[in-house]
Amino acid sequence: MRYQISGKQIDIGEALQSHVQSEIETAVSKYPGRPTDALVVFSKDGSAFCCETVVHLSTGLTVQASAVEHDIYAACDAAVTKMEKQLRRYKRRLKDHHKERPQPVELSGASSYILAATEDSGDDEPESLQPIIIAEMETTIPSLSVGEAVMQMELAGAPVLVFRNEKQKSGVNVVYRREDGNVGWIDPNTTG
Repeated sequence: MRYQISGKQIDIGEALQSHVQSEIETAVSKYPGRPTDALVVFSKDGSAFCCETVVHLSTGLTVQASAVEHDIYAACDAAVTKMEKQLRRYKRRLKDHHKERPQPVELSGASSYILAATEDSGDDEPESLQPIIIAEMETTIPSLSVGEAVMQMELAGAPVLVFRNEKQKSGVNVVYRREDGNVGWIDPNTTG
């Protein structure tokens, strides 16, 4: 597994790097979905340290976790503990469905845009109805079942996930976390 361990305006020593590698290796080795690479970023937030971890699995799924603690090693351990909890849920779901993905997730290319926030200034009409694009990036849209999409959304800690439904192969679907705690699914291919 490849590791990329860095710090934002923090020097990361070899002792911390070896600690991170051993903790992630120990946590991930218990669960299916062989990890391919791990990205760990440390940053300082006031008097506390923030540790953000992202581990890519060979199945195409991504596990993300972050934690804030006053000790940099404690922040790492807390993030790895959260990641381990997510992987435990992932393993339980795989057992519940009694199926394992025979091949990696198929990914399609797409464009992702970040739009500038508008300033609400009361009754004023905007000069243009075109939003200002402040960033344009390439992204991928995975081809997953609905259950896998919900699992990926939860593993990534994201509020929403756009995916192609494996069963339909046309159009995109969306799963999202609702305010009531449930998961919503938008499927444009169903009529009703």
